[in-house]
Amino acid sequence: MTYISAQPQITESWDEICYLIEPVWLSDLLPNHDIIATDRQQLIVGQLPGGRKTLFGIQSADYTIIPNQAIREVVDELIPDYQLLIKHTTTGEFSITIILPASLKVGDELLQRSLIITNSYNGKTPFSIQGQSLTALLDPTTHLGSSLYRNVCQNGLLGWADQFMDLNNYRTWLKKGAKDGDKTPATKRKTPRKTQRTAPDIRQLHHSTLTVAVFQEHLRDLLLDHLTTPTTLTTTVYDQFQRETTTAPANGDLLRTLPVPVQLVKQARERLRLEERLLNAPTSYWLLYNAVNYALFTGRSSLTLNDRYRLDERVFHHLALHAYA
Repeated sequence: MTYISAQPQITESWDEICYLIEPVWLSDLLPNHDIIATDRQQLIVGQLPGGRKTLFGIQSADYTIIPNQAIREVVDELIPDYQLLIKHTTTGEFSITIILPASLKVGDELLQRSLIITNSYNGKTPFSIQGQSLTALLDPTTHLGSSLYRNVCQNGLLGWADQFMDLNNYRTWLKKGAKDGDKTPATKRKTPRKTQRTAPDIRQLHHSTLTVAVFQEHLRDLLLDHLTTPTTLTTTVYDQFQRETTTAPANGDLLRTLPVPVQLVKQARERLRLEERLLNAPTSYWLLYNAVNYALFTGRSSLTLNDRYRLDERVFHHLALHAYA
């Protein structure tokens, strides 16, 4: 968790997060000093529009910043038609949702396919695509994930069940693995073909300096792979969430058992009541999950964006266990 409480801000413009970011070496700032703490030598400094320079963190000598501008360039190159929704914090964390033209129905709602990319300048939220790190994505055995965008609440929904082969496999894991805290599926889905990399290549990328040019080369391949990902198992779970209605007492019981901070649970309750009125719909696991997702990614908290995604995943599985009971 961060030591500063932050509330994600929302923007539809790349310009708000593509400000100048650069490393400043301690040895340059303190030329007449012997620096003993050699494990942290780079200060990550950003120049926000209209503001002072901001120190986001101190990193090791081989740490490479991934500028949001580098992500923007590849997205613009590969995807000519998209909408943008970014949730970001003053502490230097970013959740970038690329909303694609393609859509699909979940129950009575029309959702849009999307790509969710995370990045940070403070090192608290690692770079990821659809919830998976760069190192994991470059492993050919890693199954590609998915995400959907729900406009009514501006929620980006990650495919937390996508790694499972089928619904039976997932439900078996929910009954056994989810209770034990084991997130490894009993049987993995067959992985779509991706650019092949050997294990030594992945280790070398992880431990050595990653240049922006090399990063963009990998990002192009990975985004192209994700753009061809078919409909996934998570949408089947969403359909079940839509079908299963709940009652007010049951909602209270479920919310109390979720691994979410109390203040965010309170916001989820308020959001749930609002969506019931807006949609004129009975309470369902679908509305409940989206209310918690909304609270996680809009509420003020000391949680990092990475913490919020990890909690969102746990909430999804917890509600799925009850929805399929």
